[in-house]
Amino acid sequence: MQESTWLLGVLFSSIVLIIVLIMKVRVHAFIALMIACFVVGAGAGMPIAKIVTTLESGIGGTLGFLIAIIGLGGVLGKILEESGGAERLAKTLLDNLGSRRAHWVMAIVGALAGIPVFFEVGFVLLIPLVYVVARETKINTLYLGIPLAISLMTIHCILPPHPAAMAITVMMGADVGAVIVYGLLVGIPTMIIAGPIWVSLFCAKDAGDKQQVFLKAQGGSVGAARTLPGFAITLLTISLPLILMVLKTATAGLAEGAWARVAGQFVGNPLIALMLSVAFGYWSLGLRQNRSMTELLELTQRSFPPLANIIFVIGAGGAFNAVLIESGVGKAISGLLVGSDINLIILAWFIAWVMHFSVGSATVAMVSAAGIIHPMLAADPTLKPEILVIAIGAGSIGWAHVTDSAFWVVKEYLGVSLSEALKKFTGGTVVASIVALVATLALNHIMSISNGG
Repeated sequence: MQESTWLLGVLFSSIVLIIVLIMKVRVHAFIALMIACFVVGAGAGMPIAKIVTTLESGIGGTLGFLIAIIGLGGVLGKILEESGGAERLAKTLLDNLGSRRAHWVMAIVGALAGIPVFFEVGFVLLIPLVYVVARETKINTLYLGIPLAISLMTIHCILPPHPAAMAITVMMGADVGAVIVYGLLVGIPTMIIAGPIWVSLFCAKDAGDKQQVFLKAQGGSVGAARTLPGFAITLLTISLPLILMVLKTATAGLAEGAWARVAGQFVGNPLIALMLSVAFGYWSLGLRQNRSMTELLELTQRSFPPLANIIFVIGAGGAFNAVLIESGVGKAISGLLVGSDINLIILAWFIAWVMHFSVGSATVAMVSAAGIIHPMLAADPTLKPEILVIAIGAGSIGWAHVTDSAFWVVKEYLGVSLSEALKKFTGGTVVASIVALVATLALNHIMSISNGG
């Protein structure tokens, strides 16, 4: 018991150290996590040589599979960004649903465009449409921008093939297809309640004088000088990797050796699914739009540099997870949890929630929480790792505030005051996080009943 208490203290100290290094000392998250690995290892009595080899295996084991997935996902996102696909989705939905439902349109577009692109990229990509609609209808930018931001943040945190969501799926040993299905079941009500419904209840619809001055200063129009791809082909390109990965899960129950199962397992492998999706994207949003292979090569090269930061953070998160397991800290925590009444879903959500509030990065919050929670799976063998992946993602949605770059992107592009951004956007992320937790608990309860648990 004394040893377990000491190891818990080591874990707590490492978490505090990560927060202090990132927030106070301004150390990069990758370096902060690596330092924390040595603190945990040394505190648990691991030899230095063992710590180093564990770091190597942790980074290699995590990135060995993920780095290709992250790279291909980045290429697919860049194709969508450069082709005008996101703009096409928004324009078509606005034409069909009308400007009165523009806040719903922005939520839907954020959910669709958010599948292959990062939060900041998706928001900056779509903000001109927010300006155009807001100018034409005199609607408050918050009323349109918050649903867009909440959808992008939700998809970013809970749905593979987003890098952080894919990383914790691999770290937790979860099935990618199942995580996608659960993520959609949890994400859809989350985006609806914390997006369009939230702004309908708590945001003024009409733009005030200050907002109208801001909108006039933005000027410009959207997509006037280029031919946009079709709506259906864009939607298919975005959703293709999800369809293929879910297909793998759907065919897993078929007879061994059945052609449908063999084909489903092949095309549904995340690496194959993304390779096929990128190849399709090259044609559907590239060659089909009269882009040359030279242009697509240049576009591909530009998609890789922005991924470096997230690759290093995820690698360090894998190392942190490996050290927690190898040092015995994870086993000690699991031992304390066995027979206790602590709900692992709520615990996973809460750890990610606190980490995002503290360090201002959803990615760091997710990989850190996964490293802490993964060794605890043994405490409840009946709990599916896919559910814990969603719980971690749900927690990391919350508390996007002044420590998070996403907060400043939203505040500045929507032209609102600090207090308004905190009330409406930060408040919306907290609501989204809580709704996602409730939905995850409900989903787990329904699954337990259906399985006779």
